Amino acid sequence: MPEYDDIQEAQAGADIERLLDRLTPDTPSGRSVPVPPQDAEALLARYGIHTLPVLPAPDPDTAVRAAARLGYPVALKTTAPHLRHRPDLGGVRLDIGGEAELRRTYAELTDFLGSPEELRPVVQSMVPRGVDTVVRAAIDPAAGAVLSFGLAGAPSQLLGDIAHRLIPATDREVAEQIRSIRAAPLLFGWRGSQPVDTAALAELLLRVSRLVDDHPEVVGVDLEPVVVAAHGLSVLGATVRLARPPATTDLGPRRLPVY
Repeated sequence: MPEYDDIQEAQAGADIERLLDRLTPDTPSGRSVPVPPQDAEALLARYGIHTLPVLPAPDPDTAVRAAARLGYPVALKTTAPHLRHRPDLGGVRLDIGGEAELRRTYAELTDFLGSPEELRPVVQSMVPRGVDTVVRAAIDPAAGAVLSFGLAGAPSQLLGDIAHRLIPATDREVAEQIRSIRAAPLLFGWRGSQPVDTAALAELLLRVSRLVDDHPEVVGVDLEPVVVAAHGLSVLGATVRLARPPATTDLGPRRLPVY
């Protein structure tokens, strides 16, 4: 389990306590609550997990200002829950190169899919193309904290091609986890495609593992999609859930010791 000099464990712990005091004044122990997006991004950044900024675009003029701030080209995306897993509906438009194109795309989205209030559009910078993946951590009632990895979209959602490891995970376990999914060849240059940066992906998995292991109040982390490019990766979406841990008498380790 490698150490990272940029991890701010104590500051993250203080952030979590403040968030729990603010978000769960009347919530029973063990019941989780979602962390607001900006707070989730700040908490993840304490562990060197940086998400790509998104700017709200409730109307075309705001979308244009957001794109000017981020710099073209940009992506225009809907964030409505009912469209999150429906890429076939065209709720994500990429490589928008200028103001006129952005205004035209915004009008197409709202004409076809619904009002801005329903769609909750956002603007985000474009990132280098790569393989879309998903990284999750959650608490299993029987096994404890579990780290999960798969390719985003049909491989994980339809085929269940997801690999799991117990937290805390080691560098060897994470390397095996990445290679154990059936779609792993897509990461390593399948049919002449360019291999992606699996070293950066392994580091991300280890940082998520460390966050959840250090802070039992973090009961859910969902990074999707994580676009892994030839050099580096980009976390485009992130959610975090917190809960005050319930009282427990099981103080033993989650795994057998290795000698």
